[in-house]
Amino acid sequence: MFMSMLNHFSDDLAIDLGTANTCVFACGKGIVLSEPSIVALNAMSGRIEAVGNEAKEMLGRTPGNITAIRPMRDGVIADFDAAEKMLTHFMKKAQRHGGWLRPRVVIGVPSAITQVERRAVKDSAYRAKASEVHLVEEAMAAAIGAGMPITEAAGNMVVDVGGGTTDIAVISLAGIVYSRSVKVAGNALDDAIIAHARKAHNLLIGERTAELIKIEIGSAFPLSERVTMEVKGRHLSEGRPKTVTMDNEEVRGAMAEPLKGMMQAVLDALERVPPELSSDIYDRGITLTGGGALLRNLDERLRRETGLPVQLADDPLSSVVLGAGKMLSDFNLLRRVSIE
Repeated sequence: MFMSMLNHFSDDLAIDLGTANTCVFACGKGIVLSEPSIVALNAMSGRIEAVGNEAKEMLGRTPGNITAIRPMRDGVIADFDAAEKMLTHFMKKAQRHGGWLRPRVVIGVPSAITQVERRAVKDSAYRAKASEVHLVEEAMAAAIGAGMPITEAAGNMVVDVGGGTTDIAVISLAGIVYSRSVKVAGNALDDAIIAHARKAHNLLIGERTAELIKIEIGSAFPLSERVTMEVKGRHLSEGRPKTVTMDNEEVRGAMAEPLKGMMQAVLDALERVPPELSSDIYDRGITLTGGGALLRNLDERLRRETGLPVQLADDPLSSVVLGAGKMLSDFNLLRRVSIE
């Protein structure tokens, strides 16, 4: 009776600990938090100045004693202390009862994560006051969140395009038949735009500007009409602010290499799928999830490259955390799909 009361008041959480964004799902409440994976630290005191949205606003604008840090790189923890502080902040913010009960936590991680990296993620969650920590592959969680029939004896292919990694998986009978994680995703597209602005326009732009360019006029396949955008930055030779105009074709060309890497990873996966499952994928197609899947015409590009039907998940950005959230109320499924 006492344990059932504890479970009733417990705020079990599902977390998509992404390179670019962290989403948190609270049991019984749905998604309660979706913020950038950024921490602003005071280098002199070691104190957190801001986390998430507030910290993102500080990127490139902080005084010398404050550093804006991205604790995650390529889907895994790069800065252990900052990740722990960020997790603690987000978990406290997501809990209803002031955090006096330690929650069970399900966290989505890239399929290529090493044993050492898994331990780092788990340790960070335990230090952030989790009672239990279960890890699931992001592609599996994304497939569940997208409503794919992963328990059937048939092939389901999901491509989850995040900030740091693109995770590809073929799932059958609640198991992953094939999985691959490549470090080419949304951040690589941003980096390519920054490099292009420097090379083509002698213009230095920041991460936030590059991301905005990608969202506003970026595309993976030609658009029906020309779209332009005024881009502001610092001219490298003249050393003063300058504005240039970019269009969608120019930006698509800038992102050509990372986009080619994503497409090749999917084609490689299709070559390695067992023949019986290949026929299922031919009929069912590929499901695109992740924030990177929102890049315009990415589904059309993938459709042209593979010759297969491609559908975008209803809520691509939240697919991983929604899938992890479903496991909080289905322990049998969690036991089948979690990784140690």
